[in-house]
Amino acid sequence: MKSLFGLLGLLLVLAIVALLAKKQLGAVNGIQLPVAPGTAPAVSVQVDPQANVQQQSQQIQQQFKAAAEAAAQQPRPLPDEK
Repeated sequence: MKSLFGLLGLLLVLAIVALLAKKQLGAVNGIQLPVAPGTAPAVSVQVDPQANVQQQSQQIQQQFKAAAEAAAQQPRPLPDEK
């Protein structure tokens, strides 16, 4: 009898923890991060389909480098003075 109460108590605690975990994960999944102002839009990669793999890789690297340099040239927003 004592072990039966122990097992039922354990199952009850497990059910409570599962419900709390489900509730917490549901709250976390619903969060959407705002887009930071001044961020650059996503860059689409344009490669020549007739080029070989090495040339395509070099094209992607050059496009990435150009996008990184363009992003580095943008001024950072100043924090609000409060």
